[in-house]
Amino acid sequence: MRDDFDRFVTDRLDRLLRYATALTCDKHLAQDIVQEVLLRASRRWDRIGAMDAPHLYVKRMVTNDYLSWRRRRAAKEVSTSHAALAELGPTTADPAVRHAERDAMRALIATLPRKQRAAIVLRYYEDSTDAEIAAVLGCTEGTVRSHVSRALRALRVNRTTPTEVLR
Repeated sequence: MRDDFDRFVTDRLDRLLRYATALTCDKHLAQDIVQEVLLRASRRWDRIGAMDAPHLYVKRMVTNDYLSWRRRRAAKEVSTSHAALAELGPTTADPAVRHAERDAMRALIATLPRKQRAAIVLRYYEDSTDAEIAAVLGCTEGTVRSHVSRALRALRVNRTTPTEVLR
């Protein structure tokens, strides 16, 4: 079973780190969360690995760790400065306008309440379905749609760029 866990980590680590970074808006906090989750998952891999979709279970563990009371203080200290947000994204040769819009979107997403932020990240960054998001957040699909709707409404009200927010 150890080989199965190692294969899972090899296949999913980058995705888990991207997901956690999008949730936390902090690369270092995301690394801490993913590391803690993978340590806990490795101890229970016999049960987790036997599931139909172990990646969704581990993603839910990451989400729960992010939403936990231990992370509230860190979540309130989200940096929205240009330099801090630039560290979150990969260094690519984006045109200046797209880069500025991406930074503005990250700053707006960082202002959302935690569950709404998680729902938006799962929907638009992870391309998850309502059912998958509900499984990760531990709520109903209707609640997922409510979180996404409220988050989009807040993002549209607060948008600072001329383009539409997540259409």
